[in-house]
Amino acid sequence: MTHPLTRQNDSAPDTGLSCAAPGRPERRRAIAAGLSLIGGGLLTGGLARPALAAVSADGVLARAERALGSARVKSIRFAGTGTGSTFGQAFEPGGAWPKLTISAFSRVMDYPAAAMREDSARARSEVNGGGAVPLMGTGEQRISAFLNETYAWNMAGQTPAAAPVALEARQHDLWSSPHGVLIAARRNKATVDFKTEAGKSLAAVSFTEPGVMAAVAYINGDGLVERVEARIPHPVTGDTLVVTRYTDYRAYGGAMFPARIVQSHFGQPTLDIEVKEVEINPATGFVAPDAVRAFAEKVASTQAAEGVWFLAGGSHNSVVIEMKDHVVVVETPLYDGRSAAVLAEARRLVPGKPIRTVINSHHHFDHSGGLRTAVAEGAQLMVAAAAKPFFEKVLANPNRIKPDLLAKSGKRAKIVGYSGKTVLSDGSRQLEVHAIESSVHSKGFNLVYLPKERLLIEADAFTPGAPDAAPPAKPNANNVNLAENIDRLKLSVDRILPLHGRIVPLSELHRMIGRKA
Repeated sequence: MTHPLTRQNDSAPDTGLSCAAPGRPERRRAIAAGLSLIGGGLLTGGLARPALAAVSADGVLARAERALGSARVKSIRFAGTGTGSTFGQAFEPGGAWPKLTISAFSRVMDYPAAAMREDSARARSEVNGGGAVPLMGTGEQRISAFLNETYAWNMAGQTPAAAPVALEARQHDLWSSPHGVLIAARRNKATVDFKTEAGKSLAAVSFTEPGVMAAVAYINGDGLVERVEARIPHPVTGDTLVVTRYTDYRAYGGAMFPARIVQSHFGQPTLDIEVKEVEINPATGFVAPDAVRAFAEKVASTQAAEGVWFLAGGSHNSVVIEMKDHVVVVETPLYDGRSAAVLAEARRLVPGKPIRTVINSHHHFDHSGGLRTAVAEGAQLMVAAAAKPFFEKVLANPNRIKPDLLAKSGKRAKIVGYSGKTVLSDGSRQLEVHAIESSVHSKGFNLVYLPKERLLIEADAFTPGAPDAAPPAKPNANNVNLAENIDRLKLSVDRILPLHGRIVPLSELHRMIGRKA
């Protein structure tokens, strides 16, 4: 049943300004003329500088607030369907992110509470790349993501899981929405310039939301927000451009909202939603749970062998390996907070020896999100040769919006690329890095092997489930591929130290793929 507030033929508020109402060209012309006057009659192409001392962002924002009916909007819910991509999970480093079909999408935004909830059902549209959604043909992944002020979290059933790595992106989505961007622009003392694009006059309203984004909202002559260009902090790509476009505004319950929303991150499409429902001022109440408010990164260390420790305590694991005069860390994941906790634990476990090398399993953003942290530590990075140009580029990007440890350190990345088989040895211990061939998960996909200890370290190729989990009816392709690579490389493995999940014997991998001992 259609909600009464989702009718598309509701009348726009009579503000004296056009809200893109069909059949009202005289009002649109009047507003465009007014915007030209605000610009001192200098809107002749490119960037125009207002000539009148009275010109300010305040007047532009006031027009937009009236046109959008912002005074009526404390919260808003929209829903629709569309397409997207798996952020940061490209098959090839720097390549296109895997496409998704989004069969259901809804977002509720509560502006006074600085809160948001997003629910979606997504399925993979292509085979290669990434592990954040199911492999093609295995069904939909349902995600519930939340924001409340400075807290971000996800819900898995009834259990909240803190998601600090997603905080700035969700804050951006809230404050770059058509109504939200006007609020953010006002409280941050926005400035305004004027420009024309394809013969159309636009007001470019610029502001910085501290620690979240530096943004420009482009507002047309009807007072409608056409797009928002914002740079937001990201643990891999640094200050990252996000462009959100809003088109085909319609009236809903005395306010205006776009019927289509298209967004890109880092030059790649991430969201394209056809809006089918809009509700003005729905009930909200998204308060961060106590467990989320109390969250702090914790690292639980388990000694896997002499001088080898498995560092768990979250969704992503790391491994610390003591060499004769230094320390090697396999994987600094997610973001500064997680990786700093991992490196601190490494220093505690092996005091007096520098962390000289950090090995990255593959380029996916959840596994490379702490490489900037490692550079700040002074460590050399070992990455797949295929990923080296990508990391050289992104690790050179500044992070000024919310300076991270790398930005504060002023250090430059030292990156070594490896391929095939690479051996690290200092006379006391040998460590091997091997390429995982023929994987559908990632190009430049690698495992780490300790031959003396018969330990294998890997990410995403095999994620052990619960100890009593039954094998799947159809073996996971990544699991099969890992077993085949172990055979190809003739590795003698007793235990697997996965970078997701728990330590298991090799027999657990064999059991999951239906291979008999």
